[in-house]
Parts: sequence; structure tokens; C-alpha cells
Amino acid sequence: MGRAGSGKAFGLVCGTVAGDILNAAACFRLKENVRSRSPYKEQVDRIMAEHAVPSETPLPNRGWVADPAELFARIRECRSSGQVLLGTYHMHRVAWEHDRDRDTPTELDEVLARDSGLLMFIVSMVRPEQPVIRAFYEGMKEKEIPIIFGSLDERPQDGFHPDERSFSLELGRLG
Repeated sequence: MGRAGSGKAFGLVCGTVAGDILNAAACFRLKENVRSRSPYKEQVDRIMAEHAVPSETPLPNRGWVADPAELFARIRECRSSGQVLLGTYHMHRVAWEHDRDRDTPTELDEVLARDSGLLMFIVSMVRPEQPVIRAFYEGMKEKEIPIIFGSLDERPQDGFHPDERSFSLELGRLG
């Protein structure tokens, strides 16, 4: 597996919290996938076997495990800029028979995000010419967070670009 490539993306979303507004201001792409290394491989293989939906992508090629050194370096970078870790993002690229859009968390996503206290941003690239981004608290479909791109007063519609280092959006906080 190794480094991120082939259009795959996984990373962190950082920003600030002000009252009921979460302002996501920075996106830190994580590049090193250690999914195929021990002890991560055995742990992820177990979780995948139990919770992953069959797909055209074989199980050993699915899943992402961030390199701990890279992960903590990005979190330190986030904090040193006065921001907090709001959540993670990853992309879904392959449509499934029962889920053609792939713009919501899977059972596996929910299991992996459980009790994290983080938002999970799903970037659907099933139709790359029309990417879709949605946010969910701890990967739960019933806890979707509405996304407003730009400020609350100005709402440019140029979208989310997961390979760019930063972007701006504001989220309604869970009540």
C-alpha cells in the first residue's frame, strides 16, 4: 500500500470552534498508509472481515491506517496554528449496487469512528466531475452536520478540494 496515490485521499480537518459554529480552516493530507504493516494489518483485517461490505476492491487493498508519526506531526501542526482537530476526511470512489452515490459512511466507517468525538467528512468521487462532500458526527448517518461553504454571509459554491492544503467552511454544531 505505502503512500497515498491513485486518487485516494485521507486526512485531517482542523479549525476553530466559536459557539455553535465549527469553522474548518485547514486540511492536512496524510500520505503514509501503514495498513499493510504489522500489527495494523492483522487488526484491520479482522475489522474488515467483520464489517466491510463486499466490493470490487479486494479487502487487503481497502482501509487506511495513518502512520502514527505523520499523524501526530500533523496534529501538532494543527495545534501550533491555534486550531483544534475537528475530524477526518476520506474518499469513496466505487459505486455499490445498494449505494450508488457512496456519499454516506459505511458500517465500517461508523465502527472506526465510534467514540472518537470527531466529524467524519465523506468525499464521494463516484462521479469525479461532480464530487460530493458530507459530514457526520462519529460517522453516524443519523448525525449529519450541514455544511455551508464560505462564510455564513458569503457562500461561494466552488466546493471542497481534498488535495488542497486548506479550505474554508462553516458547520452547524450538534445541538
